Amino acid sequence: MSGTSASFPDRETVASKLSALGQSDSSFLKLVFENPQQDDNLLEGVYLYLHQASEAKFLNSLKLEKCGEWIGANAPSRLQVRMMEVARSSQHPAYAAFRNGLARSGGLQKAYPQA
Repeated sequence: MSGTSASFPDRETVASKLSALGQSDSSFLKLVFENPQQDDNLLEGVYLYLHQASEAKFLNSLKLEKCGEWIGANAPSRLQVRMMEVARSSQHPAYAAFRNGLARSGGLQKAYPQA
């Protein structure tokens, strides 16, 4: 039974929620953040979102930065390093914009403060 609960949301759902990132979408994603069993699906959705943004005809870097900043501010500590790994997985400007938003949010520093 726990295997079926971890398969939702799928990566397409997460990618579409990140793409829209409205009020209801952000509430949905915050609920996904709360369940560690859904971390892999969440990260796959972020990969898909960034891949789709990198293949789009128009690169909306401001939207990608805002998405990265929102994720950095709202994602729990256990996801901060993994989100940064996703952002550093490509040299494409879409990934760089997302990485800039993550860095600007300060989420990684809050999760792992310097000693």
